[in-house]
Amino acid sequence: MMIKFMDFMSNSFTPVVNKITKNPWISSIQDAVMTLLPLILVGSLITIVSLFNNIFPNIPDFSLINSFTFGLQGLLVAFLIPYYVMEKKKHHNKKILAGVTSLAVYLMLLSPVISDDGQITFIFSRFGATGMFLSLVIGLVVAGVMNFFAKKSLFSKDSMIPEFVIVWFDSLIPITLVMVISWIIAVPLNIDFFDVILKIFDPLSSIVQSYPGFVLSLFIPALLYTFGISGWVMMPVIYPVYLAGLAENAERVAQGLEPTNIALQETAYGFINMGGIGATLALSVMMVIFSSSYRLKAIGRATIVPSMFNINEPLMFGGPIVFNPFLMIPMWISSIVIPSIVYFVMKLGLVTIPSKTFLLWYIPTPIASYLTTQDWRAIILGVGLFVVAFIIYFPFFKAYDIQEKKKELALAEE
Repeated sequence: MMIKFMDFMSNSFTPVVNKITKNPWISSIQDAVMTLLPLILVGSLITIVSLFNNIFPNIPDFSLINSFTFGLQGLLVAFLIPYYVMEKKKHHNKKILAGVTSLAVYLMLLSPVISDDGQITFIFSRFGATGMFLSLVIGLVVAGVMNFFAKKSLFSKDSMIPEFVIVWFDSLIPITLVMVISWIIAVPLNIDFFDVILKIFDPLSSIVQSYPGFVLSLFIPALLYTFGISGWVMMPVIYPVYLAGLAENAERVAQGLEPTNIALQETAYGFINMGGIGATLALSVMMVIFSSSYRLKAIGRATIVPSMFNINEPLMFGGPIVFNPFLMIPMWISSIVIPSIVYFVMKLGLVTIPSKTFLLWYIPTPIASYLTTQDWRAIILGVGLFVVAFIIYFPFFKAYDIQEKKKELALAEE
């Protein structure tokens, strides 16, 4: 049964998923978010600095930096998605135009309030994580329209008119089309398109924020990773939900309420991805300490430091865990058990649910556990989760270690 499953995953499933991840529309969403990671990390650093306000009250308030880095994700993604789509479609001379057109549409459909004296007021929170759903829709629609018209031109190929002039005129029709449609939605119809998009995505958010959805959002990337497929393939679906959940938590805390959304990147980085996806730090440690196989001990020594900082590519492909049933199965189990523990511990209020930006994924557990929650109980939980992961991995690791040792002894006798 296991052999048939492995054969299906390697020969049928994996090639299809890899093809999907290389699709220009999907990969453009991934690239857009990856481009913003430095800004998100800066916002996370500000979260750490804010911890010192409790000790040194005279430290300046840097929260505005967080607002204009992490807090502008929706706005910036609206530009980046059509930019990357046009780049991948080889329409290089129209990628910036596509980006700025998408920005204009995004701003119009945020439903700003326009006063009689011409002042325009936006709800700032709509520029950030809660605006990600809107920016995804607008970015892809604008990219689709611009891509369609980019294949056509009002001028012949041998025209003597400068290229930049041709680009201007060829872009007039698609830009006018998307702007007029946006105007119809925002003005004559008076539709708050932002709210409409949120309501459309509400079922998805509710599913991911539920216990089964939360566990699946972490198990599926781990499952894919054991077959050599990057967990980033899930990002276009899961990442906006995680961001919207964090934004809602922050809003509730600002109102004096308790945060409720557990399905967050912060939860994953602070507790679940110890050593990387699949909580593989425990495996790296036991390779160093308990391996009788020379090869596994060497791999453990080579991967222990990266694993401490949540980088597990060397272990995944060097262990290997990828396509290795001995180590794939415990990784699947830990990717169900550990998120389950975290979910119920936070649901019961035993550890604070994160409500601030923290995406410094390279910070080791349990330090990251405390920083994501600012709750000392999170340290205890982080240590406990490591023990659980160790218990899950150990019998499978030992069986694999015995097999590898037998191979080494057989080679030595030849």
